[in-house]
Amino acid sequence: MQPAVRTLTILGATGSIGLSTLDVVARHPGRYRVFALSAHRQVDALVALCQRHRPACAVLGDAAAAAAARAQLAAAGCATEVLWGEAALAEVAAHPQVDTVMAAIVGAAGLTPAIAAARAGKRILLANKESLVMAGEVFLRACREGGATVLPIDSEHNAIFQCLPAGQRTGAAAPGVRRIVLTASGGPFRRASPAEMMQATPDQACAHPKWSMGRKISVDSATMMNKGLELIEASYLFGLPEARLDVLVHPQSIVHSMVEYEDGSMLAQLGNPDMRTPIAHALAHPERIDSGVAPLSLSAVGSLEFEVPDLQRFPCLRLAREALRAGGAAPCVLNAANEVAVAAFLAGELRFPGIAALAEAALAASGSRAAGADVDEVLDIDREARSYARGQLARRAA
Repeated sequence: MQPAVRTLTILGATGSIGLSTLDVVARHPGRYRVFALSAHRQVDALVALCQRHRPACAVLGDAAAAAAARAQLAAAGCATEVLWGEAALAEVAAHPQVDTVMAAIVGAAGLTPAIAAARAGKRILLANKESLVMAGEVFLRACREGGATVLPIDSEHNAIFQCLPAGQRTGAAAPGVRRIVLTASGGPFRRASPAEMMQATPDQACAHPKWSMGRKISVDSATMMNKGLELIEASYLFGLPEARLDVLVHPQSIVHSMVEYEDGSMLAQLGNPDMRTPIAHALAHPERIDSGVAPLSLSAVGSLEFEVPDLQRFPCLRLAREALRAGGAAPCVLNAANEVAVAAFLAGELRFPGIAALAEAALAASGSRAAGADVDEVLDIDREARSYARGQLARRAA
């Protein structure tokens, strides 16, 4: 019997996750239909995707980009309707024709459409970790009230999900789990000296040894803030406190994460470092489909190494643990300040170690503020933390 056709909205279609999703979808033309694609301002890239996948809708970040895309699509004879803005993102995420939403917009911009998908009861393939870091309780409550299902896309969280008992849903602790171990490649600066990190350039920080990613998440990997945000995400997804979440550096990036059980068993998910594997798993769950990823040869890999992360070299990981323990608004503040700091680093306005310093200052300034009770309060906390971080940058530049 043929599986039912799933209808997709792909938020962040021109990014690495979006493109990998479309690659998997194209391998199964009778199984998936693309309803909507979104991009920020990458007009040419989105137009090319629309011509190939023929979605009903495309969404861009502003009116000028939408007008340019509209003109190009009309000239190409493509009938895709072009929309723009935050409300349009929420509309295509919650559209009644859509059953599955790939939430792959990077950063805080992905929160509102992810909440819209949750309230509409969609099957959410969650690549936007900020939805949980900024607004974990708000997002999970929206999922419960709307009847949404969350399937994690980050390779680590997807690996954990695969190692949990069959039928276990995200958002609650699985019985018998003692702890979860997330793995990290260590990034391009795993062996870098403090002097080398002080002089690190954006291109060096973005040269990840194992994964192909966008520039923001590549910098987060280089600081290990990405792993810190993933710890916070894992706490919400799998219902465990910070004390039962560990991180090991694993430079081969073959073991994607591990789950240790009370009986001493430890289950791990292994695979070549390619995001199409977790994407294909989530797209087809609970079935399995071809992802296009080459089979793993352990004999070719030869050996697997693990080491404890150096928190002096990577203070962002320490900050994320502190934010998770503190709770309240701290994770949201950390994420906001980090986004401002990474943007400044990529623009040549901040040295690499300054990313952690700015995030730490923002956390200290936020005190013990309570978490936002709803999306508006979360976004207020986010805006205030960004304003503080930008003010700190301006004072440093003065």
